[in-house]
Amino acid sequence: MNNFLPQSGETTRTSASVVFAQNNNLSIHTRKWRIALYSHDTMGLGHKRRNLLIAQTLGASPLQTDILMISGIQDASNVPKPPGVDYLTLPALHKNVEGQYQARRLDLSLQEIITLRSQVILTTIKTFKPDILIVDNVPRGAVRELDPTLEYLRNQGKTHSILGLRDILDEPAAVRRDWKRAGNEDAIQNYYDQVWVYGDRNIYDLTKEYRFQPKTIAKFRYIGYLDQRHRLKHLDLDSVQAFKSLNLPSERLVLCLVGGGQDGAKLAETFAHAELPPGMNGMILTGPFMPRAIRQKLQNYAAERQNLRILEYLVEPTLLINQAERVIAMGGYNTTCELLSFGKRSLILPRVKPRKEQLIRAEKLNSLGLIDFLHPDNLTPAALTNWLQLDIEPPPVRKFVDLKGLTRIPQLINEILISSHQEPPQAKAS
Repeated sequence: MNNFLPQSGETTRTSASVVFAQNNNLSIHTRKWRIALYSHDTMGLGHKRRNLLIAQTLGASPLQTDILMISGIQDASNVPKPPGVDYLTLPALHKNVEGQYQARRLDLSLQEIITLRSQVILTTIKTFKPDILIVDNVPRGAVRELDPTLEYLRNQGKTHSILGLRDILDEPAAVRRDWKRAGNEDAIQNYYDQVWVYGDRNIYDLTKEYRFQPKTIAKFRYIGYLDQRHRLKHLDLDSVQAFKSLNLPSERLVLCLVGGGQDGAKLAETFAHAELPPGMNGMILTGPFMPRAIRQKLQNYAAERQNLRILEYLVEPTLLINQAERVIAMGGYNTTCELLSFGKRSLILPRVKPRKEQLIRAEKLNSLGLIDFLHPDNLTPAALTNWLQLDIEPPPVRKFVDLKGLTRIPQLINEILISSHQEPPQAKAS
């Protein structure tokens, strides 16, 4: 693992094999390029962590940028702040397991909190004046809160808008129904310059599965999965010290991951009752959103076992993944990318509602022999115990999966900025 830790005073730069010295006319720009990244962050940590990794990658690239992350969870303020990257935290919005939105903490109606968030975003964008806006996963934002901002940028005509999509959204029928109701394709056609898919077309082809319109498909770029090993290039000393302070035993480690923890109680409790092979230690990372009562119950279980530990939160969990021999986890995009990136032997128990995104991803990757898969309906301590006793080889990830997304993002940004410097963008046509 030590090979991934930064040396004291080391400055890490992206390894993109692109010659940014080309088109040096960018250097006459009078200020740093400004990039805003929006993530609605209503359930779990995935959207914010994906945007953070993109921000870190751009901040470490030769591009001269100021980056503002607009996030829906306070956790964004607890992560390391690279130079040139800052955060704006919106009043928190919550989506329950049935897919219904509501204010997470404030006693506001849904309309009130969406209006509040929407106006904060619009005012921020008007003042920050980004050259590029990257929106994560939801074309119009949560409950269409981005509509005023997108309309403003369309009329202003100086900001390039990019939509970033994870590899899989949901089952095709649900996506076609939900996107039609939300007017998402119209939003892409009217407001966005490009759509980046953080995935591999050979594993899942969104445009084919979801039957998007030709005008929508023309904006798509498949850039590859985001290699999560890059996170270890951006560690600060506090993150390294927090990991070292865990004093992990030298024995084999199996890690149980449940994302933010909002709906991971069943997996965590079942793992706590599984039998670990001799010489193996278990750790459950509960996430900050797991209900307090469940966390306390897990702590009580762990108090009765010498080979089980409970950890609520670690700023950079990839340090644990890198150390682990095996991982049992839910199947969110970021977690799955982490398991693929580090080539870990893993068992995925996907969330199956309100979306089937995780189930589809797990089935696809299982068919390629890259992960093992267990439907949550079949989750028992015995099932986990049996899997832990299997003799499993590390998966041949790089034989099947494109993990070069983080190398390509600075290239694409550079191309856009060069284009905008040579020919300032015009207001998009209706």
